[in-house]
Amino acid sequence: MTTSGRPQTVKAAIIGSGNIGTDLMIKIVRTSNVLEMGAFAGIDPDSDGLKRARCLGVATTHEGVDGLRNLPVWPEIEIVFDATSAGAHRYHSDVCLAAGKVMIDLTPAAIGPYVIPVVNGNAHLNSANLNMVTCGGQATIPIVAAVSSVATVHYAEIVASIASKSAGPGTRANIDEFTLTTVKGIEQVGGAAKGKAIIILNPAEPPMIMRDTVFTLSSGAAEADIATAVEAMVAKVQTYVPGYRLKQNVQFERFGSNNPVHIPGFGTFQGIKTSVFLEVEGAAHYLPAYAGNLDIMTSAGMSIAEKIAKRKLIKRAA
Repeated sequence: MTTSGRPQTVKAAIIGSGNIGTDLMIKIVRTSNVLEMGAFAGIDPDSDGLKRARCLGVATTHEGVDGLRNLPVWPEIEIVFDATSAGAHRYHSDVCLAAGKVMIDLTPAAIGPYVIPVVNGNAHLNSANLNMVTCGGQATIPIVAAVSSVATVHYAEIVASIASKSAGPGTRANIDEFTLTTVKGIEQVGGAAKGKAIIILNPAEPPMIMRDTVFTLSSGAAEADIATAVEAMVAKVQTYVPGYRLKQNVQFERFGSNNPVHIPGFGTFQGIKTSVFLEVEGAAHYLPAYAGNLDIMTSAGMSIAEKIAKRKLIKRAA
């Protein structure tokens, strides 16, 4: 639909025809009223993602970003998602930014600012390149930020456990980048003075739903205030990831001068230890529901892209 000859959607392209890119494409086609799939790029002409894109009538190329910029629709593309790898992202970013496109980075490359939609998303809507951290970061950094909103977080540790079947070659090739990028996100966006991140690929059959554990050591707030902040944050994340939920009530343990806790690499601590146990069930747009790690990344990326698109449409209509 158009108003005064101006389209009411913003065209987007995706680079990377693997699990994340394909799931994101299907999300945009099925659920977005402001984003329109303009093109889908991969490097394997026989990939399931490119086959599905062709069936959906989306322009495709198996020549990566170079093929993408040679498509007739390229001048109309305003937002480009990168669902490839940290190593490839720099070149992709250079190409797209030079052409005036906004980059939504779903790799751990971290060229642009770290973005968690419910924590700092609105602060970076004018950025040219937005990094969506990692799946573990999207699931756990909101919780660290929630605790930080009412207390001083001296240390935060997260453990992200995902089904092996939901970890494609891109995820496996970026484990080191995953860990480093998540730690930086815990500190820079979550507000922890020091962070630690662990990822576990669980080979269990049947595959397990993504589960995340967040531990924080904090001072300056009561348990009730922390619990309230965490529960409120979970509700915010659920607005774009409905399968995001607490597995049980927030747990607390106090450490005083008589029973301080010692954390290797951190030191001795007195205060409150908070333990938060999460589960992320995917929407099953492309992969099974257990792949919540993919769902939270694509949902977070699309959430930010839609905010950017809405701003563009408002300016276009002015």
